[in-house]
Amino acid sequence: MIDIRNLTVGYDTKTVLGPFDSVVEAGTVTVLIGANGMGKSTLLRTLAGAQRPLGGEVLYDGVNLHSGTTARSRARLVSLVYSERNISPDLTIEEIVALGRQPYTGLFGNLGADDRKIVAESLAVVGITHLARRTAATLSDGERQKSLIARALAQDTPVMLLDEPTSFLDAASRIEVMQQLQSIAREKRVTILLSTHDIAPAMDVADNLWVIERPAHTMRCGTRAEVLASGAMDRVFDTRSVHFDERAGDYRGDEIISPR
Repeated sequence: MIDIRNLTVGYDTKTVLGPFDSVVEAGTVTVLIGANGMGKSTLLRTLAGAQRPLGGEVLYDGVNLHSGTTARSRARLVSLVYSERNISPDLTIEEIVALGRQPYTGLFGNLGADDRKIVAESLAVVGITHLARRTAATLSDGERQKSLIARALAQDTPVMLLDEPTSFLDAASRIEVMQQLQSIAREKRVTILLSTHDIAPAMDVADNLWVIERPAHTMRCGTRAEVLASGAMDRVFDTRSVHFDERAGDYRGDEIISPR
């Protein structure tokens, strides 16, 4: 579970986003939506423990992320998936996923029987067991992204954060990755929070929405239905020519009428 209490994020004394509160239950998918430059990446870094908040608290399953935790203990609370394209090309997929066990394997990273079992299960959950011996250099973008999700799953954390997990993917892979994240949340009782600009496939799996509204950098949080009813989706972008089409689950531009 994610418990956000009066959280403000930013740098030095500059506030980027907040304050806001939110409680997100285990086994759910929360989608973070906002225009570029509105603080999504800053928020994710704060929620991952990579930087301290300017104010407020982040609790994962009752543990304060930024108070009295070590880097190793934080790595057992939350995993973070970036849309990486610079993975070492010689690593096999099994080796990439095994990196998720580092918070548990000690100084030399030697895998025990339980670690290997978790790696194998993570590969199976994401559906890439057949790729285990392949190297990263031989994978498609979609397969590479699935390996990173499996790595986070092997990290065995109650919370998983993903920054633009469908970047660089084709339409089919975007839908498939979103559906897999929903399955992981449901079956593993993982609390998943992801940022994305791929609105339509994300809306299909979203239980909750965090929407950064312009121009005040305020956050609207709630269930999918609550946030849609609030009209916050139409306050994401600073333009009147783009609006959220709830029926389509995506943004649309105003119709252009050609002169006769």
